Amino acid sequence: MFDFFTNPQNVLHLSSRVLGAGLALLLAGIYGAYLYDGHLPIMVLVSMHAMTIIGPTLLKIGYVMRLLAQHRLGKHPIAAVA
Repeated sequence: MFDFFTNPQNVLHLSSRVLGAGLALLLAGIYGAYLYDGHLPIMVLVSMHAMTIIGPTLLKIGYVMRLLAQHRLGKHPIAAVA
């Protein structure tokens, strides 16, 4: 399993999936917790609110994974020279 994480290309692909899952959870949580006008059972409503916390957490984890993979691949974004 650790061999998977030694290849930065694998980590880059995994980070894209984690970012997508985080975005989907965040958007579904916002819709279900705040925008949906229908009646929801309390457990579903609690789950939707939890998704608004878990979604951004996955976004942050996926972004850090992407930065680390790009660093290991040598694809550094060009920084502005001050």
